[in-house]
Amino acid sequence: MSYSLFISDLHLDPARPEHLQALESLLDKHAGQAERLYVLGDLFETWIGDDDDSPFNLQAIAAFRRFADSGSELFFMHGNRDFLLGDGFAAATGGQILPEGTVVDLYGTPALLMHGDSLCTLDTAYQQFRAMARNPQWQQGMLAKPLEERRMIAQGMRMQSQGNNANKAENIMDVTPEEVVRVMDEAGVQHLIHGHTHRPDVHDVELAGGQGKRWVLGDWGKLGWQIVADSDAGLRLESFGVN
Repeated sequence: MSYSLFISDLHLDPARPEHLQALESLLDKHAGQAERLYVLGDLFETWIGDDDDSPFNLQAIAAFRRFADSGSELFFMHGNRDFLLGDGFAAATGGQILPEGTVVDLYGTPALLMHGDSLCTLDTAYQQFRAMARNPQWQQGMLAKPLEERRMIAQGMRMQSQGNNANKAENIMDVTPEEVVRVMDEAGVQHLIHGHTHRPDVHDVELAGGQGKRWVLGDWGKLGWQIVADSDAGLRLESFGVN
């Protein structure tokens, strides 16, 4: 049976080594078995540049490299925490970086892949930050700074984000239903897979061409989350324990 895996929002951080251990277990389990693995953003809590060769980052890269060397394909998408992942990271892992809004064929079922942050259109303050952070000139300026300065900037941005989110209404931090319908109709798909909101679920979506489904990956905490797409049973959302 052929199958592909999707994960998102691991928020890997040296302060939470159990998440990296769980990722290593998942990669080793499916290496050479899964056709493809898609990581849909926020793999790391922060990523300040491909030149950050900390032991923790190198351990994660090595785990992905073993997976890719087994013959399984590997794909990454930028999130709102790791938008500075670059070609150096992709080359080191043996994977490829996909643009936001990529459509893939899952054994005869086309699906739209996104991180999901662009769907939260009611959060106008965040969308302004997102536009800035995805600007190539802004990114070049950030990457030109010394590593230690980037670490301090990233820490400040994390603290500011946590403070801002604590004061936001729940609906503002979730996707806008109209935007979901718009991007799915525009892509001509009936399935959308994304993360970002930390609200794992499967939602029905009324589309111009009939009913679709929005598959939402959860963030990794005491549970990890994955979506499995196979040639026999279609798509399914699963959780597993993280020790």
